[in-house]
Amino acid sequence: MTSDPMFILILLACAAVVLVLITGLGGFAKGDGWASKNSNKLMRMRIMAQFAAVVLIVIAILWRKSGG
Repeated sequence: MTSDPMFILILLACAAVVLVLITGLGGFAKGDGWASKNSNKLMRMRIMAQFAAVVLIVIAILWRKSGG
């Protein structure tokens, strides 16, 4: 399973979501002006990464269901 390219892509997409989320939370925890300047950008990046992860998961499920 870990040698499956789709599984690796899904793991990378999930890791990207976690990385962006932690970066955003860390910025808010600092409390300086960085968070206010970059919060919308980080939110958009997180949503795009989540969308990519969900799409990859759905594709993997449909692919396995069809016998691929």
